[in-house]
Amino acid sequence: MIETEIKVTPQIAAEHGLTPDEYARAQKILGRDPNITELGIFSVMWSEHCSYKSSRVHLKRLPTRGAHVVQGPGENAGVVDIGDGLVAVFKIESHNHPSFVEPFQGAATGVGGILRDIFTMGARPIAVLDSLRFGPITSGAKAPPQTGPDAARLKPCPDENQETIARNRRILDGVIRGIGFYGNCFGVPTVGGEVMFEPCYSNNPLINALALGIARRDDLFFARASGVGNPVIYVGAKTGRDGIHGASLLASAEFSEESQQKRPNVQVGDPFMEKLLLEACLEAMRTGAVVAIQDMGAAGLTSSSAEMASRGGAGIEIDLARVPQRETGMTPYDIMLSESQERMLLVAERGREREVFEVFQKWGLDAVEIGRVTDDGKLRVLNHGRVAAEIPAHAIAEEGPKYDRPIAKPPAPAHGPLVEFGREGADLTDNFRRLLASPAIASKEWITEQYDSMVRTNTRVGPGAGDAAVVRLKESKRALAIKTDGNGRWGVLAPRVGAMHAVAEAARNVACTGARPIAATNCLNFGNPEKPEVMWQFTEAIDGITEACTVLETPITGGNVSFYNETLGKPIYPTPILGVLGLMEDAECALGSAFRNEGDAIVLLDAAASAASREETQPAFSSSEYAKTIHGVVAGAPPSIDLAAEKRLIDCLVQLASERAVLSAHDVSDGGIAVTLAESCFESEGLSAQVDFDAAGEPAESALFGERGARAVVSVSAASLARVDAIAAQWKVKAQRIGTVARGDFRIQLKGAPVIQGNVDSFRQIWSESLGKAIEGA
Repeated sequence: MIETEIKVTPQIAAEHGLTPDEYARAQKILGRDPNITELGIFSVMWSEHCSYKSSRVHLKRLPTRGAHVVQGPGENAGVVDIGDGLVAVFKIESHNHPSFVEPFQGAATGVGGILRDIFTMGARPIAVLDSLRFGPITSGAKAPPQTGPDAARLKPCPDENQETIARNRRILDGVIRGIGFYGNCFGVPTVGGEVMFEPCYSNNPLINALALGIARRDDLFFARASGVGNPVIYVGAKTGRDGIHGASLLASAEFSEESQQKRPNVQVGDPFMEKLLLEACLEAMRTGAVVAIQDMGAAGLTSSSAEMASRGGAGIEIDLARVPQRETGMTPYDIMLSESQERMLLVAERGREREVFEVFQKWGLDAVEIGRVTDDGKLRVLNHGRVAAEIPAHAIAEEGPKYDRPIAKPPAPAHGPLVEFGREGADLTDNFRRLLASPAIASKEWITEQYDSMVRTNTRVGPGAGDAAVVRLKESKRALAIKTDGNGRWGVLAPRVGAMHAVAEAARNVACTGARPIAATNCLNFGNPEKPEVMWQFTEAIDGITEACTVLETPITGGNVSFYNETLGKPIYPTPILGVLGLMEDAECALGSAFRNEGDAIVLLDAAASAASREETQPAFSSSEYAKTIHGVVAGAPPSIDLAAEKRLIDCLVQLASERAVLSAHDVSDGGIAVTLAESCFESEGLSAQVDFDAAGEPAESALFGERGARAVVSVSAASLARVDAIAAQWKVKAQRIGTVARGDFRIQLKGAPVIQGNVDSFRQIWSESLGKAIEGA
């Protein structure tokens, strides 16, 4: 007889997030009304966060196959072959809602969760990156006017008042401390990421964490239960009430005025416990006694048991009385839905349980047999021998609701204000200083200095030193490069093109280090999918990612969809974040972005060189960081994108690095070529740049600060200039010498007329100190 605690009604089902149709479907699957534990199981497994019920029909369009792909979407993380019998395991996920409710623990457990996704595959984590979005942290001019498909709905939310700014600073500070705390204590380097600031993230920050691990291909593990009678073993931390309905349901609804009351739903992490869990799991896997393993992430014991059973075509029976608990009086509902951290569920080979127990005992961790694999396909939950829940595992894990939601393109926006270019010949030095001081452009050292980026001694290029992080492989002469990117402002102005740029920039960043992009993972952050205009944004982004990943040969190996990023009906910008992984044949060829030697030539590589008319330039420039910071304008459209040109530039950069023909490389992106040149100086040892080039009739502001893609700045010794020209010509990339690495003043001229000039150290000081002062309220 099935144990019951509370009489379930349609109203209670609705309070658990199930629609009337979903509740009726659960009744049909069971052939009866669910009890409260079963209702909780259905509610978390069929939540947006766990079931992807609004996105699955569209995600299947993404390209997922490629020459390097070993495991695509459907497992805990994607896997790609990197040679020498090794594989790279990587994935990105969000922890947005928990991080708004409790910034420190939300961000910390986001790191912990993505690390478990990696080592549950049998891989040792070697790097973490974080992609972050916050509301404004500086006062000043009012939020810029906005135009685009959602202009009416996407007004700044809320206004940039002092209370909002102070809260944004507190959230940012808590998130950064949480990321640093977990990664540093666990012992994995945080090697990169990116941070952006827009008003729409004030009440809904985005905390996307990516983890990368390495394994031998023959040592991979999967979450597929098999072997009738094989024991199911719970390992790791004890179960508590923290995190009940945490990532699973907290992330499946909009924020409301009651959101701060959800603090108990946020998990609490213990990175030292997770470090022990990592070592114990990897050692247990090496015994050969482990058949399958799954981390207890979102939906905890429910998802791990149901998914392992479903993927293996089996059933699982567990008895909750055997589950290690750190609180008294926990009900089956509490235990099944708890999202307490640092826990794993594994299936061992029958008769070899003792080998597993001994490993976990050695590491001081609980390891308890709580059930067995069955042949009936059901998830059966007992409590002291009595049935507390019994549901077909495949039904809850794979047969959840699937919606092809209405899609409607928003009405065309009214014509908004575009940037009015200043007079020709004007001195732009003051504007340049203001841009360098803006939080989006300023140095992120205040953040990255809180992360240990060198632990494990594999980091070849760390935070700020290059366009992407580079991690050497001690088992090989190869290295991996990895980068995250995404521009929500471009996403709201043109979702498809914005998503294409996110792929292209991440891939271009990877190529600037000398690595060839081979695969990608994505974290898709959007508003409420029940709104047709949000689903239009989402489908446009999917199509943009699909096109870009196909041309750039970076198949999607997995990722995460985060919907309901809205507060009081106000959504974030559509923000697809792409993490691109690159493979470098020789770690010694890795390039940084810093200029190296006085006298070296500065060369602009442009794969899509073409003269744009003023009419074409103005809308694209109006979407730039300069337009927002200096002119207070967010309008127009992202720059047009030429994916074939991006691919040629990538191929050119990879060959230049492999032949050691260039000494540094830095792509042209946020802030345009002026910021690219400045950053290459700032990361060097006291070097500067003296540049003079022809803008070919393009307005000076656009020529210096425009963000058109398919471009990079490289520094070259005199002896290598001819070879650089030859390689660029081979890939149909224009290579234009525009200046010289120097000392003293930083100077940019257009056809001999100075437009930016000043002491490089004064520019560096503004750039390096501004973000820290803003966060600290100085």
